Amino acid sequence: MTLIRTFLIAAAVSTLSAGAALAGPVTLKANPVNADGRVTLGDIFDGAGAAANVVVAQRSGPSIVMEASQLQAIAARSGLTWDNPTGLRRVAIRRADGAAAPAAVIAAAPGAAPAQPGFTPPVRAAYRPSAAQQVIDRNDMVRVTYQVGGVNLSIMGKAMRNAAVGEPVAILNTASNRVIDAVATGPGQAIAGPAADQARANPQQFAAR
Repeated sequence: MTLIRTFLIAAAVSTLSAGAALAGPVTLKANPVNADGRVTLGDIFDGAGAAANVVVAQRSGPSIVMEASQLQAIAARSGLTWDNPTGLRRVAIRRADGAAAPAAVIAAAPGAAPAQPGFTPPVRAAYRPSAAQQVIDRNDMVRVTYQVGGVNLSIMGKAMRNAAVGEPVAILNTASNRVIDAVATGPGQAIAGPAADQARANPQQFAAR
């Protein structure tokens, strides 16, 4: 009886140890790119190891934007741990075209803790597009926000042209096939309605965010 109990305890410890060995911390790449459209954990994270070939999304256009919380959940299911230390909201993975790709399109979460003295933020967190930089590519999926009377409504649609911050961009609502006239405000983001005129007239207010 003692021998059987010892065997069961050893088996349990072995199983727990094996599970712990599969899990490991990973680091978000400063410039996630993808070549074949099948976006994997290895395209997004350094240190993905055996989970590097796990497909997390299909990229049909020049880039795809994923929610940071979604990436955390997918990584966890594959035995990886990403703590998102800089409080990012979204991560963009761009097509690898052989040229130097722009820095990863990532937005910091509202209310994120300020950097501590002596801390140097990584390049991805420090990236802020200027008004002249293209932030939306044709066929990108873009979140369009309509602001009026203190109410914000948002939908996802497909960009019909390239656009920099403050430039007009037509967005196709794929659910209704209607085209929305909007203004680009950031990577994967646009605004419509009365606030669009303000964004077009003063794009710097969004480039500085």
